[in-house]
Amino acid sequence: MSVSDWGVFGWVAVVLYMSAATFMIIYGLHMYLLTWLCRRRQDSHRQSQQVRRAWYVAERPDDRWPVVTTQIPLYNEANVARRVIEAVAAMDYSTGCHEIQVLDDSEDETRHIVDTAAADLRRLGHDVVIVRRPDRKGYKAGALSYGLALARGEVIAIFDADFVPPREFLRQGVPLLMDEPTNACLQGRWAHLNENRSWLTRAQSLGIDGHFVVEQGGRSWNDLFMSFNGTAGLWRRAAIEDPAVGGWSAETLTEDLDLSYRAQLAGWRIEYCMDLACPSELPETLPALKAQQYRWAKGSIQCARKLLPRIWRSGLPLARRLEATMHLTGYGISVAMLSLCLLSVPMSLLNPLGAIGGWGLVLAGLMWMSLIGPPMAHAYSRRLIRGRWGGMMSSPLLMTLGVGLCLNTSGACLSGLIRRGGEFVRTPKRGGAGAQGRERYRLSSSPVWLLELAAAVYSGFAFGYFVGASHAVVGGIMAIFMLGFGIVGWQSRPSAGAESRRRVREPVGASATVTSTSPSAAHE
Repeated sequence: MSVSDWGVFGWVAVVLYMSAATFMIIYGLHMYLLTWLCRRRQDSHRQSQQVRRAWYVAERPDDRWPVVTTQIPLYNEANVARRVIEAVAAMDYSTGCHEIQVLDDSEDETRHIVDTAAADLRRLGHDVVIVRRPDRKGYKAGALSYGLALARGEVIAIFDADFVPPREFLRQGVPLLMDEPTNACLQGRWAHLNENRSWLTRAQSLGIDGHFVVEQGGRSWNDLFMSFNGTAGLWRRAAIEDPAVGGWSAETLTEDLDLSYRAQLAGWRIEYCMDLACPSELPETLPALKAQQYRWAKGSIQCARKLLPRIWRSGLPLARRLEATMHLTGYGISVAMLSLCLLSVPMSLLNPLGAIGGWGLVLAGLMWMSLIGPPMAHAYSRRLIRGRWGGMMSSPLLMTLGVGLCLNTSGACLSGLIRRGGEFVRTPKRGGAGAQGRERYRLSSSPVWLLELAAAVYSGFAFGYFVGASHAVVGGIMAIFMLGFGIVGWQSRPSAGAESRRRVREPVGASATVTSTSPSAAHE
């Protein structure tokens, strides 16, 4: 059967399939480039940061360090509110030069926890201010902007509720931000408090390590656009308030990414320090992870809509514009994966690769090369963080998880293309509250789980079809789709949360173990 036998549908299917395959190839091969960019500069840049930090400390006595306001945006975070406030207060910084600003939009018992923690810390001599707004307009972006108008700091540190900043964060971070007058922001690396809790957290930790080492390092250390990740970072107040930047905005769901790019378009720089690690919690349930990924994906595409025209009109070097485009549209890989899955059987019947002869083999080879790029980047990131290659056991988990999430994330991308803003759905955090804490902020399951199970059934049918047709390689890929959709859909169903709560019998007060909190950590 030829493409022409299928009429317009056949040609449309072929164009969609080839476009999705090309998209995946480009983004997969792009990981090789970022890994190389990271590798060629990481030694010199990290050494340079050590020298710069030592120079700043030697040149400036404590009373000449800038005033820092640390903002902690909270909304119904009873499980972790006290922990993050106390960790921020414990950071080492000059007496009288550190203001703690708790931006509390909470509507539940978190308000009492915040008031109690703040009162306790004030008695110990800490400058703790609680800021409460009349409404949640603008969500996190609105809270940060509201608090900024009341802050007294020249430097603004930001930590989300699930982060536990180490004592030395400001001492190590402020010099790297303030020694260069064009630095707008310093981003630290995210480490993990609960990496070993489950297969889900192990898979996430590998992906996040790859992002914070290979992607952020490769971009930052080669003068390419990079992003502030919304937390575990420092901002120069003057950069946020620069009229050419425009301050915090709630036009997108990723206010951090939006502000980062606007600042860099205005001529500011963003510094990244891989050796400045800040532990945080990873989502422990699939509904929580899906809500987080939906927000990130939708916000990224919203930023692409908003900023790419301006970026391409900017006259910046072509390499910077291309990398910005790759970065802002990266979540489109989910749409490409979903398209390849759904079109696999029609393409087998149409056999468009057979019509182009040897070029079909070239395309297939490039696709397999692109699939190896991300696992290689993740393994290299573990080598730089922990001193040895790692993550091989978690790579299949991460691949399966990514495939299973692609339907949820594709919906987010499509929503981001047509809608501005949206509700900022917070990711539930457990803290040290055990099973009781997990129940307190449990997210309800989205009906998407039904579509995911339907996609698993379709992928299973395709797997059987390709195996029966002696296409074992394609059948293997469809098996991954079947497993991914099946696991994600099944674990996202409404009854899955109840089963999990019956299984978990952790004592209240049990806490997660900090893992990978420094670049020298060498354990998996």
